[in-house]
Amino acid sequence: MDYLNFSLTIKLQQVLYLLLFLFMISPAKAQEEEKTFEVYGYIKTDIGYNIDQMNPDWIDLLRVTKLPQCKDQFAPNGKIYFGMRDTRIGFNNWSNTPLGKLKINFEFDLFGVGPNVGQTIFRFRKAYGELGKFLIGQTESVFTDVEVTPNTLDYGAPPGRAYVRTIQVRYSQTSEHNRWAVALEQPGATSDEGIYANRIELQNVRAQFKLPDLTAQYRRIMKSGYIELAGVLEWIRWKNTVISSIDLSGEELGWGFYISSKYQLNSKTLFKGQLVYGKGIENYLTDAAFDIGIKNNFANPFRPILGVALPVLGGLAFFEHKWTSKWSSTIGYSGVRIYNADAQAGNAFQNGNYAIVNLQYQPVSQLQTGVELQWGQRRNFSDGFSSSTVRVQFSGKYNISHAFYKNVNK
Repeated sequence: MDYLNFSLTIKLQQVLYLLLFLFMISPAKAQEEEKTFEVYGYIKTDIGYNIDQMNPDWIDLLRVTKLPQCKDQFAPNGKIYFGMRDTRIGFNNWSNTPLGKLKINFEFDLFGVGPNVGQTIFRFRKAYGELGKFLIGQTESVFTDVEVTPNTLDYGAPPGRAYVRTIQVRYSQTSEHNRWAVALEQPGATSDEGIYANRIELQNVRAQFKLPDLTAQYRRIMKSGYIELAGVLEWIRWKNTVISSIDLSGEELGWGFYISSKYQLNSKTLFKGQLVYGKGIENYLTDAAFDIGIKNNFANPFRPILGVALPVLGGLAFFEHKWTSKWSSTIGYSGVRIYNADAQAGNAFQNGNYAIVNLQYQPVSQLQTGVELQWGQRRNFSDGFSSSTVRVQFSGKYNISHAFYKNVNK
């Protein structure tokens, strides 16, 4: 009898252990907690030496358009730089609504632009709401493939990449092997008045945007990566706001497309590449000067000059290699080429080349350091001048991430 009681006790314990195990792995338990709020970002410090010259407002990153456009424009050669403008912080919030789960995002960095150019100051990067397949707010354009951004220490890389954040209304669909999206986005363009920049007749010509930009994107997902196609269409108008004997108003159709890919070549090496071409889409590229240029049209005395959308070709190819679980490197090249109009100034930006190689060390997920060798080159339109620089940069980066959860069973 004692043996029987002992045997039943053992079997009862086994059943209880089995029920406890099943309860622990049941879907109800797995879904017990739900992420509701997240803080993310990083603190990054850059220390480097620029061997040649660079616009001092952009000294802590390499932008080819900010290299000298004439001899000794930013003399003298050689300058050490310290920067923290790449530091970033963001917030995500998720909440359930009758229409589905709503995601809200805010993100900031310390990179001053516009009236704050050159300063370390809070800058708004992103703010959007996403509900189901719809997104409204400011984030990366549909004409942007964030995933081909290479793992560089330089914050400005690479110039020939299609990358911009815009205010938009977006609809997207995602499945196992495909992803596509369309959006209406905030329009914008910049102009270069060229050799006529100081003419008073041009001072009252203003941009006039009446329609949003239309963007579309399609991605085919494969086993080791993906291939992505995207396009943009924009209506660029400008109008002379005073009565004049010559017609300075005009309009151009801006358009462009890119093909990009991220592909795992083997267990340790990742390829990232993109090729982009278009007219009047320079504002959609990381570092590519003006969208509209000036063309002479002297055969018509009523329209002696014309605004034209400038063709642009850009691209990048980068390889990221993991030497060990903690050591990695990135090497690659990016270029951008503007096809200038004949009335642009001789020192207008035409061509930019950019290349980097680095070695990075990540002992733990929160900490990342590295050293990077950078090269950039600028060529002018027609005056024969070019400039270049070589830079060495060390960076230390501390990642921040913390999430809050709630019990959905309560």
